[in-house]
Amino acid sequence: MKRYLQITRDGLWNQNVLLAQSIALCPAMAVTSSATNGLGMGLATTAVLATSNLLIALVRNWISAEVRIPVFVALIASLVTLVDMMMNAWLHDLYKVLGLFIALIVVNCAILGRAEAFASREPPLAALVDGISMGLGFTGALTLIGAIREVLGTGMLFQQAHLFFGQGAAWLEQTIIPNYGGMLLWILPPGGFLVMGMLLAGKRVLEQRTAERALRKANLRPIHCC
Repeated sequence: MKRYLQITRDGLWNQNVLLAQSIALCPAMAVTSSATNGLGMGLATTAVLATSNLLIALVRNWISAEVRIPVFVALIASLVTLVDMMMNAWLHDLYKVLGLFIALIVVNCAILGRAEAFASREPPLAALVDGISMGLGFTGALTLIGAIREVLGTGMLFQQAHLFFGQGAAWLEQTIIPNYGGMLLWILPPGGFLVMGMLLAGKRVLEQRTAERALRKANLRPIHCC
């Protein structure tokens, strides 16, 4: 149980795809102009990541080392195609917004990286937990970036969520800053990099304070570099 908790913690925080590893920046900057887009992209990626991890862990003993990468890519590409078709059929409005970036999930470094570094070496349950955790960590980071950009750019949050996820998601649509004229900078890609930088800095500060608090509890003094 402790091992699975550690895998979950790594995926959500310690090895977060965006906030720790700083990979998959292309979709992060391109589709996070709103929290709704970030949530949709993150969930699609999570579906591919979790399923590919599980399937690769199940068949890893039948794949020779010489062809494992092409097999992983082919498997991931097949899953992405299925996700792309299902979103086109059932979430067409979100599909139109995300467009090409759904197909580009296949070249997301996080998915192939977890397949090679974890799923190909671990049992199926651990690989599935890793895929779900990494995917949810990625989804959370995308949604957070999108939410900050959307609020600063438009004063709204989860705009048009009901069009993408049905009328049941209409409660997500909120006006955070009334009578706000908006600021285009935050909706454009430079705004994404600014928000990303602030989140990276915030994560580092939080981790440093947590480490110092742990040292104080152990009656040790934190060591500061000169």
